[in-house]
This record gives sequence, C-alpha cells and structure tokens, in this order.
Amino acid sequence: QVQLVESGGGLVQPGGSLRLSCAVSGFIFSAYAMNWYRQAPGKERELVAGITRSGGAKYADSVKGRFTISRDNAKNTVYLQMNSVKPEDTAVYYCNAYPPLRDLREYWGQGTQVTVSS
Repeated sequence: QVQLVESGGGLVQPGGSLRLSCAVSGFIFSAYAMNWYRQAPGKERELVAGITRSGGAKYADSVKGRFTISRDNAKNTVYLQMNSVKPEDTAVYYCNAYPPLRDLREYWGQGTQVTVSS
C-alpha cells in the first residue's frame, strides 16, 4: 500500500522557520523524483520545490534562497526546510512522487497546513 505522510505543518510567525517532512512507503522511493507543491485558498496548486533521484534541486522563484528541499533515501523521506517565511507562504503543502517511467503512477500525500501569521 502506497503512503505519503506529510508532517511538520502548523502556525509560524513571519520570519520564522518550519521543516516539513514526507515519509513514504509502498514504492521504491530512491527511483522517484520528489516534489513539494502548495495550494493557497482560491489559487491553483503550484510547484514549490523539486529534487531529482540524484539530488538535484529546483525552486519556484518565490521561495529561492528561503526554502531548501532535501531527501534521505535511507529513511524514505523528503524534507522542505522553510526559512524566513512570509504570510504569502500560507497554504496547504503537498508531497508528490513523480515516477521514473511513464507507465508508473504519480503519488500524492494528503497535505499539511502551513499558516504564517503574527
């Protein structure tokens, strides 16, 4: 059974930090690229950061220099370190597993709420 379980969300003050985790099971984690998406109320889901199987990372312009994505293949976990957060970072954050082959499925977590407010 495939599971992607996000954790680490919550309420944080502007300028603060938060670390999201996504623990996966049920598929070969190391073979998948992993992504973090977010969706704010009334907005479309957007890609925040992604990391390849070999560890190469990419970021949305809005979070470059503030967020860091990483992965631990031994723990089947992907992380999103969020620093210097802003109110506009408020959203539900989703973990995504992108398959290495077209015939394989893409997987999503259930999401974790991040609220940036004083």
